[in-house]
Amino acid sequence: MDGVLLAGRTDDSERHAHAEKLNVFIDEVMREAGITLRDLDAVTVGIGPGSYTGLRIGLSAAKGFCFALDRPIIGLSTLSVLAAEVAPHLPPSDAAVVLHPMVDARRMEVFTTPLDAQGGPPEAIVLSRGWFEDLPSGQVHFVFGDGADKAVELFNALRHVRHIPSIKPSLTGLVAASSDAFQAGRFSDLALLAPEYVKAANVTKAG
Repeated sequence: MDGVLLAGRTDDSERHAHAEKLNVFIDEVMREAGITLRDLDAVTVGIGPGSYTGLRIGLSAAKGFCFALDRPIIGLSTLSVLAAEVAPHLPPSDAAVVLHPMVDARRMEVFTTPLDAQGGPPEAIVLSRGWFEDLPSGQVHFVFGDGADKAVELFNALRHVRHIPSIKPSLTGLVAASSDAFQAGRFSDLALLAPEYVKAANVTKAG
């Protein structure tokens, strides 16, 4: 049935083991779901922002399946998955609503973009009272995600900003966003799809 999760695997450990576990997890969920790779109609992959290594490994695997099986690919931003996660938690509002999913980018930085008609690609911003005060006051701005969770004190005095805590990407949001994209025919260009790193990697040398 469309939009129903048949099987899934997640790994929230701190140890980065994408290369070791990804193909094992794929084999396990295919067996559990009782289907083969050739039964797939499309492949969805997260394109970030997120772990640099994880994004590269995931996208390489997804593209490999799509090229081999001649299937379309759906590239989903982490921010769009967060938006799918928060949808059931949004309270009714008579005002215009703008969603601001936020992914922690360390310190007081977050990756975000407003999910409205004016929204653009994700960008890295520094959370500050001034940034929130500059948001249009004629709208209700919902902020959520682990990036928003670390700046709760900034929201208290801002009537037009509302924080929804503890919203994280999960299989539920991924399935919902994937189903919507598939039904709407929003497929990505298989050759050109690339990770949304937003910022360059910070590489240091010991010693």
